[in-house]
Amino acid sequence: MSDLQLIEVKSELGAGTRGASLGVDAIKIAAHDFASKFFLKLKGIEVPVRNELLYEPVRHPFARYIEGIHEVLDNVSKQVAESLKANKFPIILAGDHSTAAGTIAGIKMAYPKKRLGVIWVDAHADLHSPYTTPSGNMHGMPLSMATAEDNIDCKVNVPDEKTIGYWNKLKGLGGISPKIQFEDIVFIAVRDVEPQENFLIQKNKVKNFTVTDVRKRGVEKVAFEALSTLDKCDIIYVSFDVDSMDPKVSMGTGTPVPNGINEREAGKLLQNLISSPKVVCFEMVEVNPTLDKENIMAETAFEILVKVANSISNQSIL
Repeated sequence: MSDLQLIEVKSELGAGTRGASLGVDAIKIAAHDFASKFFLKLKGIEVPVRNELLYEPVRHPFARYIEGIHEVLDNVSKQVAESLKANKFPIILAGDHSTAAGTIAGIKMAYPKKRLGVIWVDAHADLHSPYTTPSGNMHGMPLSMATAEDNIDCKVNVPDEKTIGYWNKLKGLGGISPKIQFEDIVFIAVRDVEPQENFLIQKNKVKNFTVTDVRKRGVEKVAFEALSTLDKCDIIYVSFDVDSMDPKVSMGTGTPVPNGINEREAGKLLQNLISSPKVVCFEMVEVNPTLDKENIMAETAFEILVKVANSISNQSIL
């Protein structure tokens, strides 16, 4: 297990619904309920966060709490880069999905000359910017940060200068911008997309394996084709938002979307993706126990996490 590095990011600044910061601990409670020694064997490094800003007035309505998010993502990027440079495999457990932009920045800091592919298992495309967002919630913006995409063609908002300044810092996080190309992004289970995001998806021909694809073609084939789509990439990052799963699994996430994959499909899909030697980092986000009953989502997430960790380490660590 020495090759695995657990990184905990208990931030929910980017979410629209409170409670995602409790997701990491909810997963740990699930492990305890299963009598698992997972978190005893795999000690986590906790990244400093700024959740206290949630009690202050919103100063940037088109990028809520962007000043704190910039600080958190900078912390995330440095920790991920440090882990990778130490030849560890980072597993990030985070609150809201905005942290993924910090993770991507950290991977590029560690491997600046390598071409990075991203497999985004999520109900949402997360391709908004302060210029296009309908909510101002920054968990809908990480891929735009990573691609340095403002999407001015679909502009509906006029952010102030301070917001734009922080946004430009986020796009340039780690000193590399853009960090990924649209052709090196693969979506799986994305099904709730706003017109502004769809414009970018269509314009850049981003591949999306739908839930129907998963069902008709099978998990193994979809995983194989997703990895094949990124054949030109040197390294790959897999990001898993639990809202990729159907709400029938659990309502314990901030933005549930009907008609998602089930827990078995999610676990098997991630195991198949992680089996690729190109994958260097895995992230799980958006477990919100305040919206759940009996911690079901966290229990499901933990079972999936164990499968992923076992696949990485090639041994049972439950």
